[in-house]
Amino acid sequence: MRPLGKPKKGFEKRYIEIFKMVESDNIPKPTFWDKLKGKKFPTKNELIQEWFENQIPTYETIKAPMVGRDQEAEEWLKEKYEELEKKPSWEEFLKEHQGFYVIPLAKEQDGVPCYISLGQDENVFRGQFLVDCVDIIGEDLANEAWETKLAEDTLDYGNRLMSVAEKIAKENNLEHLKDQKIPPDADEETIESKLHIVYSLAKWLTFYGKNGHGYEADF
Repeated sequence: MRPLGKPKKGFEKRYIEIFKMVESDNIPKPTFWDKLKGKKFPTKNELIQEWFENQIPTYETIKAPMVGRDQEAEEWLKEKYEELEKKPSWEEFLKEHQGFYVIPLAKEQDGVPCYISLGQDENVFRGQFLVDCVDIIGEDLANEAWETKLAEDTLDYGNRLMSVAEKIAKENNLEHLKDQKIPPDADEETIESKLHIVYSLAKWLTFYGKNGHGYEADF
């Protein structure tokens, strides 16, 4: 589940318009008369480019430091550089990583899950973990994770997951899991482990949803 960038100010309506056109593959095409008049319509690729060019990246929302802007990011990069066996020059290495966001150092950790996929950004939630939770939250709620959502629906989904998680936690005296960042030291088949996944996803969804971000169902 990959968080989507949010629209820049003034682009909100157009952001949703393009999203719906591309998502449904319903790209407007010029009519015969439009063609006679020389009227042009943007292609799908042009719409996607416009959509991305007018977004605020999720890395800014989670307040991740950036190489070339924040000292702590450069210090982090220096540590990674020192760990390399074969090193290019520091200047080359630094130049190569200009603009790189250091997600592990993000200030807003609710947007950085512990349930991640190898090879993906650290703020991408691996929705596949929710498959293990079907028996405690139900198929309908679990299957919604496979639906790409915009911010409003993302927040709603997160709130509903949180309500279910809190009910389960109260019934099993597991309320402490809500504020626990790392997975509990328990077998993955236990309700404790499954509930922590649900709590983590609910917090991730509500964080991005309330901050104007949706998510893509990319597992």
